[in-house]
Amino acid sequence: MSNQEKMSCERRRLIVATAAVGGVGAAAAAIPFVASMLPSERAKAAGAPVEADISQIEPGQMKTFEWRGKPVWILRRTQAMLDSLPTLDNDLADPASERSLQPAYCQNPHRSYKPEILVVIAICTHLGCSPTPKLKEGAEEGMTSDWKGGCFCPCHGSTFDFAGRVFKNKPAPTNLEIPPHRYLSDTRILIGEHQEA
Repeated sequence: MSNQEKMSCERRRLIVATAAVGGVGAAAAAIPFVASMLPSERAKAAGAPVEADISQIEPGQMKTFEWRGKPVWILRRTQAMLDSLPTLDNDLADPASERSLQPAYCQNPHRSYKPEILVVIAICTHLGCSPTPKLKEGAEEGMTSDWKGGCFCPCHGSTFDFAGRVFKNKPAPTNLEIPPHRYLSDTRILIGEHQEA
């Protein structure tokens, strides 16, 4: 092989090597650029929907999820819990939830799309305290013994039933808020998107 052919061969190898290094560099530069176009964790927390698996929640049990930095309770109500709801109307501040925040598909006595599943933001509507769930019947400190349960805000004494409806003469002005949510399946709920009619 002549010197000229050797130089030509080396030149080709140098061009290929340079192109390969340039391609890798371009790809490395593109990755952060493409990643910057995806929503940040902060943006997701600000409003992105959250998927909740409810397959392990037994009747009478509740699980907490986080959406937009707020705790969201998902309660699988027992038949006894559901049966107690209409008996409380005379004791509630807004039994028909006319002044409270909930999607139209939850504007019903049980305040849910499916009667047995309650999806509710666990923040008291009085001063934003975090209520304590009380899922079993019986006396609670500062409560009457006939209270059937729901949740109790220990900060100022507001009590709510198993549909998140507030009792009369309590500091909370409205029922607990129901977030938009839709069922992806019988065991998965997407919190943050509305249920289609």
